[in-house]
Amino acid sequence: MRVFCVIPARGGSQGVPRKNLALVGGRPLVARAVSSALAAPCVDAVVVSTDDEEIAAVARAAGAEAVMRPDALSGDTASSESALLHALDRLEHDPEVTVMVQCTSPFIDPADLDAAVRRVLDGEADSVFSGLRTHEFQWRATGTGGVTGVGHDPARRPRRQDRAPHYRETGAFYVMRTSGLREHRHRFFGRIDVQPVPTAHAVEVDEPADLELARAIALIADRPEPLDVDAVVTDFDGVHTDDRVYVDQDGRETVAVSRGDGMGVARLREAGVRMLILSSEINPVVAARARKLGVPVLQGQADKATALRKWLADEGLDPARVAYVGNDVNDLGCLALVGWPIAVPDAHRSVLAAARVTLTRPGGEGAVRELCERVLAARGDRKTEDGGI
Repeated sequence: MRVFCVIPARGGSQGVPRKNLALVGGRPLVARAVSSALAAPCVDAVVVSTDDEEIAAVARAAGAEAVMRPDALSGDTASSESALLHALDRLEHDPEVTVMVQCTSPFIDPADLDAAVRRVLDGEADSVFSGLRTHEFQWRATGTGGVTGVGHDPARRPRRQDRAPHYRETGAFYVMRTSGLREHRHRFFGRIDVQPVPTAHAVEVDEPADLELARAIALIADRPEPLDVDAVVTDFDGVHTDDRVYVDQDGRETVAVSRGDGMGVARLREAGVRMLILSSEINPVVAARARKLGVPVLQGQADKATALRKWLADEGLDPARVAYVGNDVNDLGCLALVGWPIAVPDAHRSVLAAARVTLTRPGGEGAVRELCERVLAARGDRKTEDGGI
């Protein structure tokens, strides 16, 4: 093993409670960090150093090993370096390079991380950190009132193109020659260099406002993932419809649905993907649409999560391979049960925060068809990998 990655992830957090388990793009921050590290070709092994059993379980589910650190290394004053050294001490032999990835940076590009690792492996640097290139003018308080320029003369303001850039440390990742880390017991030593990262990847979650910003960015920054699932469960109102209802003078209700959704559902059923419509309402319209689609329906479910849990058990389905599509707060319990929580784009903000995937088409305007196409595309890719057509 040449490259060993450690992700420190304590259970405690002052700025955002249980921060490392907070959802961005429907995935816990610690799981996002593990995925980025595992996707970097140079990284040979990934461990999460934690004092929290729930974080450890999430880390293992994401593909990392979990290392439980002692209480002495888990307090607010414990350094990240102490977690790195503790994890290294468990190894039989030191790796050539040690990487630290931080959960607080949700948008780590594996290519940037890999480039930083290669620079240390190739001897270009002893320590490399992720940094955002900037030409901003910075200032600091003098302590006696007022501010003074940092790295520039306020009386001389050169043009942007005439100024050397600064680099703001993003906190996303640090790559170190292990021998230097052992000697200095710190992440910065020897020849230090920076791995530039784009602005969209430089978000660091320290405060609740940062978390909201990250969730908003995830809607456009996360790359579409193949929806390789065995079953799809959907809410009805707001997913199959635009969440509006038409009521005539006799109280009869009608809704508008997309014909394209029907074709998508038919193709999904032909592919052997199980489906279910799960609704808290009891409405003949829901039953009629379900019959038209040939999809089973559970109506009048005040506790949708309990109903979904029972259906999954009865069908013998692995929740990790099930998608649930919702749009409102009564869907949150179901979204938390499955491996693929999905939202329509006009969903409640709490649903968008919980979603791993946000569709581009609104409910009633092709959302279900879009979902079906993505599931079918993933199954087609899997057939190709397995040697099929």
